Amino acid sequence: MLTIGCHLSRRKGFLEMAEEAVSVKANTFQYFTRNPRGGAQAEESEKDIAAYTAYAKEHGITTALAYAPYSADPATDHQQTRDFAIMVYAEDLARLEQLPGHNYLIRPGSALEETPDAALAECAAALNEVITPQQTTRVLLDTMAGEGTQIGRSFEQLAQIIDQVKLGDHVGVCLDAAAVWAEGYDIVNDLDGVLEKFDKTIGLKRLLAVHLNDSKYDCGAHVDRHARIGEGKIGFAALAALMNHPALAGVPFYLEEPDSTLVIYEHDIARFQEAYTGK
Repeated sequence: MLTIGCHLSRRKGFLEMAEEAVSVKANTFQYFTRNPRGGAQAEESEKDIAAYTAYAKEHGITTALAYAPYSADPATDHQQTRDFAIMVYAEDLARLEQLPGHNYLIRPGSALEETPDAALAECAAALNEVITPQQTTRVLLDTMAGEGTQIGRSFEQLAQIIDQVKLGDHVGVCLDAAAVWAEGYDIVNDLDGVLEKFDKTIGLKRLLAVHLNDSKYDCGAHVDRHARIGEGKIGFAALAALMNHPALAGVPFYLEEPDSTLVIYEHDIARFQEAYTGK
């Protein structure tokens, strides 16, 4: 079965997100745990969580993806910024234990005034501070486009982070189509080769989510700017091939659009569902 959804706003709570997902024929969704540029953890009610849990079970909504704010940088050597990231992760992971089946997506961060190897080690050290043996939530590292000093730009760098996490079984990867394309992984002309490299470097068992998004820029441009799905350099056919690849059977897919209206999401989810060749 195809698990596909889109990015939604959590301004009115989890039940509303689930209802919006169902309204666009989705069976999962992605959301920011708080303002993407930072800020306090959003207030939630036990009533909303209980209503959401019942609704999600009734409508077959699974594997929602909680996205940490962009401002949380676990790799920096600036202590105040790093402390903020660790606080955010700890708070979010504690809250997500109330929402079984939700994965937690983070960006690995940036090497500002340090070497990439040192930044990768800092990211792993931050995860070692917040991941606990008893947690059920899996932490996913987002693939990055390699803009500026970003780390997590290559499969090798992601593997280097994971290898340094003590509780590595709790860690996976979200493959962002536009980001890997920007880094230079040609998912249009060599999808098999890209996924084979991922498997050899990280292991496909760790590929637990995929962002279906298009790019305004050419492969290897190191610029992550989304185009409307089907109107960018990747194109709908290549994204549909990614969705249908047998190596990704059972992996949830999350649409990301530059104009994230429900009308656009409903249209594009229907296109992918029509193109789906699995069962």
